[in-house]
Amino acid sequence: MGHTFMTSPSYLFTSESVTEGHPDKLCDQISDAVLDAIIGRDAAARVACETCTTTGLIVVMGEITCDCYVDIPKIIRDTIRDAGYTRSEYGFDFESCGVAVSLKEQSKDIAIGVDHSIEAKEKGMTYNNNANFDKIGAGDQGMMVGFACNETPELMPLPISLAHKLCRRMAEVRKEGTLPYLRPDGKSQVTIEYCRGIPQRVDTVVVSAQHDPGISHEVIKNDLMENIILPVVPKALRDKRTKYYINPTGRFVVGGPVADTGLTGRKILVDTYGGMARHGGGCFSGKDPTKVDRSGAYAARYIAKNLVAAGLAERLEIQVSYAIGVAHPVSLSIETFGTAKVDDEVILELAKKHFDLRPAAIIEHLQLRRPIYKPTACYGHFGREDLSLPWEKTDKVAALRAEAGLKVIGGREAAS
Repeated sequence: MGHTFMTSPSYLFTSESVTEGHPDKLCDQISDAVLDAIIGRDAAARVACETCTTTGLIVVMGEITCDCYVDIPKIIRDTIRDAGYTRSEYGFDFESCGVAVSLKEQSKDIAIGVDHSIEAKEKGMTYNNNANFDKIGAGDQGMMVGFACNETPELMPLPISLAHKLCRRMAEVRKEGTLPYLRPDGKSQVTIEYCRGIPQRVDTVVVSAQHDPGISHEVIKNDLMENIILPVVPKALRDKRTKYYINPTGRFVVGGPVADTGLTGRKILVDTYGGMARHGGGCFSGKDPTKVDRSGAYAARYIAKNLVAAGLAERLEIQVSYAIGVAHPVSLSIETFGTAKVDDEVILELAKKHFDLRPAAIIEHLQLRRPIYKPTACYGHFGREDLSLPWEKTDKVAALRAEAGLKVIGGREAAS
């Protein structure tokens, strides 16, 4: 966020989320389900799994190199079932949809740079030298962004936090039978009014929920307001000016892959910070942790969250970039938007000292070679208090706070 956001007395910002039955999110979940199944059997596997869907069809494609067998068609159908597509009247269901799989091995040209980084080659190291994190290089070039702010307990922006909670609540009332006429597809959108970077009120809430035919629009509006919006959106943030749009077209019966094609990686702002932070452009789902699109972004969030949790800044964005086959990052930078309690240069040096951003170091420290990914494929990869995700830990806070010379004064952090 730029200067206007932090200085304007009234600034509107909007984020969205989608449910697990949204066609793009369905694809993300399938890609990560395949990844989990493979990496659970072969921790060193290389996986780049893409999924697309349309009416009556799922296609899984990509590059996978592993020493195990997994029943990919079964994984696909199980994931579709878990997302809620269990009935033929939806026009798409896990039993009758077509499944096509087209996979090949990872390119040997890419594998050369990943297996043996430039640094390792220069030093005569080998991949088996586990004592040195220079052993493997980044799986691709690119830049990744991490972000944290003190707007919510989980240190996430408020708009995306509320949008995720609305979509999760939609799924809950569908699954538990509170609103049995709901179907798997759905979306939410939340607009927050900020004053000089501080959230003041909810300006607009948009909720669109797929439903069975024959349910009146008035019933849906009342049910979704009482069972989804009011329990999720804090009363203190709602006022007489707050606007609510519930299924604004008046009908949402046809949804999921029947209504729209879906692709892995098409909801990257839903996955991250809802547009509040910049984005490197690479998606996460279906990629093993040697792909820095995923591991680098997780590490950047880990750094940003620890720096904010330590009180060094109220909001912080970090960018890290890589070159393919090179272990060490090409660049590392931070932005604190005028909220830092110590000089930005000090924060940057602390980040460099306390966090190793070489891919092998990230993978080992965050324990990324294990099947933890499918649950992240819906409702965001960050700020997930319902999951025990290693990049959400704030285990560096004490050391960062001590080295920065911070002490608490009247509930606020200040440099000593």
